[in-house]
Amino acid sequence: MISKRITALLAGATALPLLLAACGDSGDSPSASGGDVSSLTVLDYYNNEPDNALVQKGLDGCATKLGISIQRETVPGDTLIQKVLQQASSKTLPDVLMLDNPDVQQIAATGALAPLNDMGVTAEGFAQGIVDAGSYDGKLYGLAPVVNTIALFYNTQMLTEAGVQPPKTWDELKAAAKKLTKPGRYGIAFNANATYEGAWQFLPAMWTNGGDETDLTSPQVTEALQLWTDLVQSGSASKSVVNWTQGDAKDQFAAGKAAMMVNGPWQIPSLQSTPAVKWGVVQFPVNKAGQTPVAPLGGEAWTVPLNKDQAKQQKAADFVKCLTSDENELTWAKARFTVPTRTALLDTYVKNVPSMAAFTEQVKNARSRTGKLGEKWPDAAKVIYQAVQLALTGKASPQDAFKQASGG
Repeated sequence: MISKRITALLAGATALPLLLAACGDSGDSPSASGGDVSSLTVLDYYNNEPDNALVQKGLDGCATKLGISIQRETVPGDTLIQKVLQQASSKTLPDVLMLDNPDVQQIAATGALAPLNDMGVTAEGFAQGIVDAGSYDGKLYGLAPVVNTIALFYNTQMLTEAGVQPPKTWDELKAAAKKLTKPGRYGIAFNANATYEGAWQFLPAMWTNGGDETDLTSPQVTEALQLWTDLVQSGSASKSVVNWTQGDAKDQFAAGKAAMMVNGPWQIPSLQSTPAVKWGVVQFPVNKAGQTPVAPLGGEAWTVPLNKDQAKQQKAADFVKCLTSDENELTWAKARFTVPTRTALLDTYVKNVPSMAAFTEQVKNARSRTGKLGEKWPDAAKVIYQAVQLALTGKASPQDAFKQASGG
């Protein structure tokens, strides 16, 4: 799911690299192997149900396999990085640390994390976007057992009644959204608010069209913003999308007030609680024939902070390796409507959870948000959501919005 960013927390923290360099140093811990490895501490932000219990079950399973116990702490998602900084300062970081995947590179850049490659953990068999998300400066620092992305949900009954097929191109998307719009109902709902979540929802259009965060003034990016603008200006999407969250878009769809929506599989449990709404999912449409749908990669990676106790650090790496085993990935994916990260598991997964077929296909070509810009990604994301706001509120044309948002 889209992350709570750490940019503001990092701003002004000039001593952060020095602070985190010894993050796993508990002061009196042994400096070599031979320490107590019977227990590991774990920190994550899965503090809400059902994720909390489902993740706990997976963690307990790996603890049993390794013959250890775990002391787990969960915190709200928007406080995790602040907690990490506090623990780094007091040299009390956990043995195993979960991070939202866009945050891995920023933390790894400080020297806080141990390279997993050095401890026998590899990313062999994982999709490239997943490897990119967990890597920094050529080394692997985090691995995700499961991931998510976003695609296009559609109300099957509404499309059937309107004689509309699930759209595969932008022209088809605009035509379908227009035909599906009627009093009390919009053709499509999406989130275009002034947050990183709004930038995240814009990425399928931008990346699928060949746009790139390294050049936000390119024609491909402008065309993507024109698509968003056309949907709003035509009345096919509400002007309120500039304020909506992904949860708001889901609420509109579940209430029958939107025939389609851009959203992620974490909304499926909620949709299942409204059985009157019949729905399907397809990959995000392409602008031109021959393009490949590309969406952002969401989900959390498990990392190992540096630790003077090398035996405990190795045990933590073994724990991360267990979390990304075939068995654990499939169990978590099925239970949590997420996608396994080992590509060899995807066909089996889709057979067992057919409702995840489109998301699974979308993940194969999904991209890490930090894959090209690394630590600089938050700056680009801010320009993206500001430009989207400018265009959708009529304060700038799609051609000028990105220049204006970047101060050009």
